[in-house]
Amino acid sequence: MTSLEASTETEDSGPGGYAAARLLLLDEKERSGPPRRSALARLTDEWLAGLFAAAAAPPRGVALVAVGGYGRAELSPRSDLDLLLLHDGTADKAAVAALADSVWYPVWDLGLALDHSVRTPAEARATAGDDLKVQLGLLDARPVAGDHGLVAALRTTVLADWRNQAPKRLPELDELCRERAERMGELQFLLEPDLKEARGGLRDAQALRAVAASWLADAPREGLDDARRRLLDARDALHLATGRATDRLALQEQDAVAARLGLLDADTLLREVYEAARTISYATDVTWREVNRVLRARSARPRLRTLLSRTGGTKPPVERTPLAEGVVEMDGEAVLALSARPERDPVLPLRAAAAAAQSALPISLHAVRRLAAAAKPLPVPWPAEAREELVTLLGAGEATVPVWEALEAEGLITLLLPDWERVRCRPQRNPVHTWTVDRHLVETAVRAASLTRRVGRPDLLLVAALLHDIGKGWPGDHSVAGETIARDVATRIGFDRTDVGVIATAVRHHLLLVETATRRDLDDPATVQSVAQAVGTLGTLELLHALTEADALATGPAAWSSWRASLVADLVKRVAGVLAGETPPDPEAAAPSAEQERLAVEALRTGEPVLALRTEPVAAEPEEPEPVGVELLIALPDQPGVLPAVAGVLALHRLTVRAADLRAVELPTALGSGSVLVLDWRVAAEYGSLPEAARLRADLVRALDGTLDVPARLAERDAAYPRRRGLTAPPPRVTVAAADSRLATVIEVRAQDAPGLLHRIGRALEGAAVRVRSAHVSTLGANAVDTLYVTRPDGSLLPDEEAIDLARTLEEALR
Repeated sequence: MTSLEASTETEDSGPGGYAAARLLLLDEKERSGPPRRSALARLTDEWLAGLFAAAAAPPRGVALVAVGGYGRAELSPRSDLDLLLLHDGTADKAAVAALADSVWYPVWDLGLALDHSVRTPAEARATAGDDLKVQLGLLDARPVAGDHGLVAALRTTVLADWRNQAPKRLPELDELCRERAERMGELQFLLEPDLKEARGGLRDAQALRAVAASWLADAPREGLDDARRRLLDARDALHLATGRATDRLALQEQDAVAARLGLLDADTLLREVYEAARTISYATDVTWREVNRVLRARSARPRLRTLLSRTGGTKPPVERTPLAEGVVEMDGEAVLALSARPERDPVLPLRAAAAAAQSALPISLHAVRRLAAAAKPLPVPWPAEAREELVTLLGAGEATVPVWEALEAEGLITLLLPDWERVRCRPQRNPVHTWTVDRHLVETAVRAASLTRRVGRPDLLLVAALLHDIGKGWPGDHSVAGETIARDVATRIGFDRTDVGVIATAVRHHLLLVETATRRDLDDPATVQSVAQAVGTLGTLELLHALTEADALATGPAAWSSWRASLVADLVKRVAGVLAGETPPDPEAAAPSAEQERLAVEALRTGEPVLALRTEPVAAEPEEPEPVGVELLIALPDQPGVLPAVAGVLALHRLTVRAADLRAVELPTALGSGSVLVLDWRVAAEYGSLPEAARLRADLVRALDGTLDVPARLAERDAAYPRRRGLTAPPPRVTVAAADSRLATVIEVRAQDAPGLLHRIGRALEGAAVRVRSAHVSTLGANAVDTLYVTRPDGSLLPDEEAIDLARTLEEALR
């Protein structure tokens, strides 16, 4: 006898007895998953049946019915109880109402969520006809107490209605699922997914059961039950970890949920959840495609009967349009030709996938499964045809994604590229990233497909895009690990030694251009020379430029803008000049822009700051998102305290610095030469409208002369409006970058972006008595990466020990 059985024998059926037995069950570590959910449903059945029987003279022709998840006996620790009190209409209404109260109130008294209704079979059927969600719940109706025959009759009727109305109701269900997916996102890519409502979650699994109950189509069942079980197990653990009825797997709960499931860590948990969601999502795609095919065929039957009557009853042949050797189009899908022999044609999987993607067709489930079962491994290195078909598949753009997912669902991608398994469903815990690692790689190839006209070797661009983050499945720097893996994969695919080297270089340096452009001083010859040395050739530079853009666009909206694109393009132009043998310009002789020169001359003339707020956006491509914020130009005579003063004033006016460049220029004028600081920043208002330029200038003057105490004002505001608690951010990290600059020591700050961050950095630098030669700010989501070129007051570089001490001082100041 188990402890639960002993408890239920010694306790009555009242709320106290049920609550104690329920708690005991949920605390049993040896019973979890489906057995615990079923046991909890049985325990709840017994308690509710006891309440039903204990009611004063329960009338005849009445039944208590579990519907929805409770009807399926899938009760999670904090699940709602979905109950229907069904009566045949002959009983006294007051007696039925009293019976309902005797069941509902004890449930409420325990604090359990209850979704309840009281209806006759006719009312239940009518409500189901009007409300699709009610009808879906009734498909899982199960008697708990009372007249079981009444429940069986209702269930039979509801199922018959569902099957008869399937041509009308299934499109409604499809639309409901699509709207929910649009609203909640795709579970397999979300860092904090809703296990129930997101696409690929438990709601979609329920929808697949409903489709199967219609007898119109059926979902691919392989792995589907296991995927549902894993999501239900994760939801159980989430309920127990939080003590709440929640389906959202928040970041702060993931470690606790993983521990309850006996998993290594939160990443292992997410990977399991993503795998399950991917299985359900793929089954959803295949099932709804089949539903729509069947419905189209049904609507065509009257026309077919008319045609048959005209042709003497001869059925027209099935139309099959050739797409490639062994591949044809039939009924809106790419399928294998009748003559196809996958067991003798190892290139057929890639050829079929490429033909489907190029024709923007889904590849049929039957074709993919036949290929997975019969196809032989490709020889190593691959034949030229296989390599060309892979490049063709990758170059199909958006149509590549569903075809790739179909191959991946049946294990063909891992068969072709064994290293893919390391990145499959791997989460990326950076809010800038939209996708898991594997989907990000495919999305990068999709973006690269639109840039192939910009490069001389589109094939190398597409393969490099597919492999650029392949090292994220290994410890250490993913670019370093990825270079080795990309070299092996490119050799396996059949590229020659030169092409393998180009692909490996692109993978190793896929972050080089954007990181250098946004974090380094491009006027420093050492910056451009180091990039040129890493890239090696103009052809590789061209490929790397396109890969940089494709990677950023596939990462998420925070990773690319016209502003970043212009910085990268400027760097590429300078590096191309060095690779072509041109002499880089002297940074000391670099001329400011006409607008900067105008402001600088005015600053020299007046001896005060001059400021311009340019609200006109930088020109961008029509399909490209505009850069965030507006351009702020400031010129003022070189003097101490400029960086903290400007950054502090902007923080006081609730302006966020998105990008910043600060540099000193020597400006010969009729007034004599003078050193002027020129700041070219991009700023955005946290909320509301931008402040007037005159107000910014007035506060900047006061901050510089000491009459405006910026730190005190910021502290007062923070005290008056404390920021909401959120996740604990990792501590800041400050390092001395190995930039080989002859002009300055390069300090790199990585920290959580927050109001006043740049002001705090500036104050710490002023306190360390160093001069800021230039500053470059880059903000990606919640992360700030600020690069500062600093010197001693006399303009000389900091010795190594002094630079390390400065980095430590900055790090302490930012904690």
